[in-house]
Amino acid sequence: MRIAIGADHAGFPLKQHLVRVLQALGHEVDDRGSHSETSVDYPEICAAVGREVVAGRAEKGIVIGGSGQGEQIAANKVRGVRAALCNDLYTARMSRQHNDANVLSIGSRIVAPGLADEIVKLWLQTPFEGGRHQRRLDQISAIEREQL
Repeated sequence: MRIAIGADHAGFPLKQHLVRVLQALGHEVDDRGSHSETSVDYPEICAAVGREVVAGRAEKGIVIGGSGQGEQIAANKVRGVRAALCNDLYTARMSRQHNDANVLSIGSRIVAPGLADEIVKLWLQTPFEGGRHQRRLDQISAIEREQL
């Protein structure tokens, strides 16, 4: 699977860790930045990850920041992105099963690397259930189209 990943300065160490984990699992990783712990604004990095996913150049995306909140918000500004903040296993599973999340957001100041590994693995392997959940995603897409 091709996965786009990005982080701000606070998320940089966890991003570097997850890049290695993802590559060890056999995934191709598209690192959209940042590339150091030097302070950086995250919105464009997260939007770049979202754009890669929506354009089909990446199958999934991961964004990482101190809390993950701003990163999720920024990624969700890209039409077609369904970014979910998942700092535990339950929300990771539900974001995929019920919401078909295509971008995962993680808070590096909240989630330790070991748990982040588990969250990412579970999130990537959990399928979307469809059914009644697809109807709701269609409604969300309709709301996005209204914003033109």
